[in-house]
Amino acid sequence: MDDVIVVGAGPTGLTTAVELARRGVPVRVLDGLDGPHRGSRGKGMQPRTLELLDQLGVADRLVSLGSFDLPFRHHEADGSVRDEERNADLVGSVVDPTTPWRGSLVIPQWRTEQVLRERLAEEGVDVSYGVRLRSLQQDDEGVDLELDDGSHLRSAWVIGADGGSSTVRRELGVGFLGETHEEVRLLLGDAEIDGLDRDHWHMWAAQGPLVGRGAVFFALCPLPATETWQIQIAHTDPDRHASPELLTELVEALGPRVRVRRVTTASDWRLNVRMVDDYRVGRVLLAGDAAHVHSPAGGMGMNTGIGDAVNLGWKLAAVVHGADPVLLDSYTDERLPVAAHVLGLSGELTGRQVFSRTAEQIRDTRGLGITYRTVPDGPGPVAGDRAPDAPLRDDSTLFLRRRAADWTVLAFGGPTAAPSDLPGGGPVQVLDADALAADGTLREAYGAADGTVVVIRPDGYVWSRVEAAVPA
Repeated sequence: MDDVIVVGAGPTGLTTAVELARRGVPVRVLDGLDGPHRGSRGKGMQPRTLELLDQLGVADRLVSLGSFDLPFRHHEADGSVRDEERNADLVGSVVDPTTPWRGSLVIPQWRTEQVLRERLAEEGVDVSYGVRLRSLQQDDEGVDLELDDGSHLRSAWVIGADGGSSTVRRELGVGFLGETHEEVRLLLGDAEIDGLDRDHWHMWAAQGPLVGRGAVFFALCPLPATETWQIQIAHTDPDRHASPELLTELVEALGPRVRVRRVTTASDWRLNVRMVDDYRVGRVLLAGDAAHVHSPAGGMGMNTGIGDAVNLGWKLAAVVHGADPVLLDSYTDERLPVAAHVLGLSGELTGRQVFSRTAEQIRDTRGLGITYRTVPDGPGPVAGDRAPDAPLRDDSTLFLRRRAADWTVLAFGGPTAAPSDLPGGGPVQVLDADALAADGTLREAYGAADGTVVVIRPDGYVWSRVEAAVPA
C-alpha cells in the first residue's frame, strides 16, 4: 500500500508531491494525460508563491526562466500606443528587505511544471502519465483506486489535484458550489508570432481590427525564455471555438506585419466561479482547481493551488510520521477562507475588465497579506501571519536559513530551548536572532523585544509567539 497517491501532475499536485517526498513520505503521482501539458495557461506567479516555493529550492530557477519586467502596451484605435507599468505602484519605491520578490513573475505554466518535475525527480519520484482514475472507495485504513485499465491501487491517503473537472471530487460526491458565466469566454492558445516586439505585453480593446470579428479584448503576451506567445481573446460568441486556423486569422488581422508561424496549442475557456465546502473527506483531500476555480483576472488560480499544496504537504507528512490526524482539520479551516476571498476578488476583477485592476486589488493578488490568524494584532507577526524575510550576516537571509529545517525558532535577547510539542518530528533549528542579524531589520520586522520567541512553521507562517514575562 502506498503512503500517499497524488492524482494530477499540475503545479498543485507536483508541489504537494515534492513537499511530501522531501520529508521522507513515499508518494506516487498519477496523471491522465499522455505526457506533460504544453500550454502556458497560468503564467503569472505571485510574490508569495515564490516565497513558498523558495523553501523547496526552486524559486531562483523559476526567476531565471521568467520576467518581472514586462509592461503593458495598449494599442489604441488611432494607431497610437500607450505603455503602462505592470507593477506601477512599485516604480520608484524603496526596496523592502523583508520581501525578496514584490511583483508578479511572468512564466508559462508548462515551465513551472517542468521545474517542479525536475525537483520531484531529485527526490526519486517520477510522474506516471497516461494513468486515469476511474473510481475510488475508502475505509478507515485506506483508499482503493480503480484505474481505467481495470487495475487497482491502494493508498493510505489520496490527494485530488486533478483540476476543475476532478474525478476525485466527483467520486467523493462533494458539491462544487458556484456558477458558470456563459457570457465570459476566452479563446486561448500559444503560438510563434513575428512582427511585434517581445518587450511588452500587447493589448487591444474592441476597436480597429477587432470590430466585426466577435472579439471584445485581445492580448498577446511574450513568454520569457521561449519563442512563443500566449494568445488571450475575450469574446461573446458561444459558437466560436479555438482552433489553430481561427487564432491565426484573428492574430494576423491585427496588422499587415503581424504573422503567425505556428500555433502550438488552442483551447476554449469559459468563466466558472466555484468551490467546495470541505477540502477533506476521510482519507481523501482536495487541492487546487479540484477544490476551487476562478476567473483568470489577477492570475490567482495557480497561485492559490500552490498555496493549498504547501499548506497541506507538511501537515500530511507530519500525520504520516505520527502526528495527530486532527492537524489535517486545519487545512480546510485555513485554506477554504482564502479560496472564498480569491473567488470574490477575481469576480470583482472580471467585472471591471479582465486586465483592469485597482492598486489595492493588485496588492491583494500578490498574496503577501494572506493570513491564518485567529488571535488579535500584536507588536509584530502573530500566529497565522506570514513570517517576513530579513538580511543575516554572511550575506544570507532568513528565508535561505529556513531551508535548513522544517521549523525555525527565532530567539531575541538570548538563547532558548526548542518547543517540545511541534507536530511531525521534522528538523527544528533554534536561531539566536540578534547574533545572526545583519542590521535592525529582523527585530523590526518581527516587532521583537528582549525575550520574544517566534516559532515559524514549515510553510513560512508563524506558529506561535511568546513575549518575555513582565516583572510584577
